[in-house]
Order: sequence, then C-alpha cells, then structure tokens
Amino acid sequence: MDRERLHRLLRLGFEKGASDIHFQVGYLPLYRFNGELVELKYRVLTDADTEAIARILLEDSPHASLEGRNSLDLAYEIPGEGRFRVNICRERRNYNIVLRVIPIEIKTFEELNLPTVLRDIAMTHRGLVLITGATGMGKSTTLATMIHEINRVKKCKILTIEDPVEFLFQHDKAIITQREVGTDAADFPEALRAALRQDPDVIMVGEMRDSATTDTALKAAETGHAVFASIHTSDVVTTIGRLMSLFPGDEQAQARERLAENLQAVVSLRLLPNKKQSGRVPAVEVMRMTRTLRECIRDPGRTAELPGFIARGREDMQMQTFDQHLLDLYRANKIQFETACEAASNPQDFATQLALEGHSDIETVEEQTGGSAELADDDRF
Repeated sequence: MDRERLHRLLRLGFEKGASDIHFQVGYLPLYRFNGELVELKYRVLTDADTEAIARILLEDSPHASLEGRNSLDLAYEIPGEGRFRVNICRERRNYNIVLRVIPIEIKTFEELNLPTVLRDIAMTHRGLVLITGATGMGKSTTLATMIHEINRVKKCKILTIEDPVEFLFQHDKAIITQREVGTDAADFPEALRAALRQDPDVIMVGEMRDSATTDTALKAAETGHAVFASIHTSDVVTTIGRLMSLFPGDEQAQARERLAENLQAVVSLRLLPNKKQSGRVPAVEVMRMTRTLRECIRDPGRTAELPGFIARGREDMQMQTFDQHLLDLYRANKIQFETACEAASNPQDFATQLALEGHSDIETVEEQTGGSAELADDDRF
C-alpha cells in the first residue's frame, strides 16, 4: 500500500459521500453510507497494508506517535480535496484504522436541514451552548456550521479547541484561532485555561469529556464568554444527568446551580433514514433557557419535567422535543411512520397523536433494494 493508492481509496470515500472509512486486517475496505457499512470490492487487507496506511497517515503529523500508546487521534488532509479525522489503534498486534470524512466546505443550516432557530442560538453573546448526540449524529458538523455563521456575521475573536482539528475556518468578519489537543496543548482543561487569557469572545470546545473540562467551560461562560461544546448524550434530560455525574456527589448541588445559571441552549441530534432510504435527515431537540427551565435544572427532582416545558415553549421560544420534530418530519413526508415511532421518546403516545389527527393510512416499512449495498463497477479497484 503506497500513498497514491491510499489516496485513491480515500477520494472514493468523499466522492461517493461516505461518512467513515475502515481499514482492518482480514477485511475488505469498508465505507459507511447513510449509517450502513458497505464493502469495497478491492482485496482483503493484510497486516502489511494497515501498517503501511498507519505510517503514511502519521508521516504528516510530526508530533503524533504510537510509541507507548494503544490508540491515537489525528487529522489527515489531501490538500485541496478533503480532510479526515483519523483514529489508529492496535488490535491483536495489528493496526486498525478508521477515518471520518470531513468536507472541505462547511454547509449552511438549510443545506443540513437543521431548524433555523440554530442560527439565533449561534448568536448567543455569553453562556454555554451544548450540541449533543451519539457518535456519527452530526455534532461536529453542526458545531462547524454555527461557528461559520458567527464568523460570517460577527466581528469578534473565535478560539476553537479540538482533538484533532477537523473543519478549517477562513477568517471572515471574525478572527479565528484553532488549537489542537496533543499538538498545541496537553489537554482540553489546559487549553481552556489558556483561552481565558487570549481575549476570545467565542470558545468552541470539541468535546466535554470530564469534570475538569466541564468546570473550566463553566468558568469561561461565567466570565462572559460564549462557549459552544459537544457531549455524547442522546437528549436534554440525559445531558443534564451526564454533566452532573462528572462531579463528585458533594459538588453536584453547586454544579447544578452553575449550570442552571450559565446554560443557554441544548441542541440534541439524531440522524434518521429518509423515506426513500437514500439518505438521512436530522431529528432535532432544542431547549432554550427560561426561568422555569433553570429551576428544573437546579432541582434534581424536576429534571424529568424538562421535556414538557420544552414542548410548551415551541410557539414562543422555537423550542421542540424530539417527538414534536418527528411529527413534523412525518407530516412533511420525509420519514416513514416506523422510523418515526422507533426514534420517538414514547412510541405509543406518538402513534396515538397521529391517529387523533386522522393519519390512519400508516405505511409498512418498505424493504430496501439491493443496489445500495455495492458501488458501481467503475468505482472498484
């Protein structure tokens, strides 16, 4: 495996719209399309292949090394064509490599089918905004679009802290500094503490991983910065629970108070197959802070009340629960009924709501046809 052949495999990924590319010993190269893994009819990879791929990817990252480590994250770029977030790990003494495809161009809210209220949330002047979802649900892409919007309309300083740097931003109205954990700073907390001395207006944190990062992000919000961050949680309620679990029991009451005071919005994402099974559309839960919602966060006994207040805040605040947005997507003929029910927080209530609205002609799930499981002949090596 040489660099030219690797680049051909990588180009195929972003040309065909793959979200991830997998190289593993004993398997064909795998590409993830619309959530499904598809084998490339190439040849089964050997240990020499994956070792060569790992060495090529590491050559352009002089500070990156697997020496003494079992896993490593880094970025890789084919100049002018595409970027990739790379994870290299050891697997039974071999190298296992996964690349997440990062588009060169940052898409707009409209192109991503995201609610327009996210444009308003991006204009937050101070406080904490969280983008949540499982792996591969679009958190990084949504964060990039929000930062791009700030860059487009506000004269300010934006500082991003990422592991690794993914989307590359060009200066527009804002000036932007992008720092990479492991290269420009030892870890997220160190980079965040340094950020407070670098006069930023907006700070973007790639991931809230631990109590130190969360504590420092809250301090940044408390001192008047707008902080945008991602966290691996499925919805608003689990986000609050996860954040509190990062702190020792005797610190959680204070942490709840700080979070209630500084949190401005939570945007949770789930990518669902569209009705034609030809792509995916986002279902989005949006919470924007009100006095009542702050009280629900302060009181652990009231956290479960959050979805109800979010649902009631739709008209005035443009908030929405997942189930409300799923109804919208189904009514707009963008997703199948079964898809909506599977993703709903309460499938029975969801179906009942549709029945009350007169949707009695519920469709059955259509079987996927075979064509999507293979690439065209002229795309194979």
